[in-house]
Amino acid sequence: MAVNLDEIRKFLLSLPDVSEGTSWDAVSFKVNKKVILFWNPKYDCPVFKMPFDERDFLLEIDSETFFTTDHHRNFPCILGRADKLDKEWVQNKLMQIWCAQVSKKTLKDFDNKKAGD
Repeated sequence: MAVNLDEIRKFLLSLPDVSEGTSWDAVSFKVNKKVILFWNPKYDCPVFKMPFDERDFLLEIDSETFFTTDHHRNFPCILGRADKLDKEWVQNKLMQIWCAQVSKKTLKDFDNKKAGD
């Protein structure tokens, strides 16, 4: 168990229409000009977008892995301790976020390509 920025970068940049840049002075990844993940330099960890109810649930059941800060508390996101995160969970969460933000055409083309493999 553990993930790092390079593994996340490799995974995200393998998806169509994802670009790397900076947001809030941190490494970030975007699709359709919307951030899908950023790496928090203060805590050296990823920040995942998610609904408040999902975030609150994760904070309740696994506070060793997931946390929030006073700054992040009012936003629909959660921070994950990189040394505690499960790689498969991270990839599944990133796919969920990517699917929600990528264009319908790109998603359809991606699904068709996967089906043909």
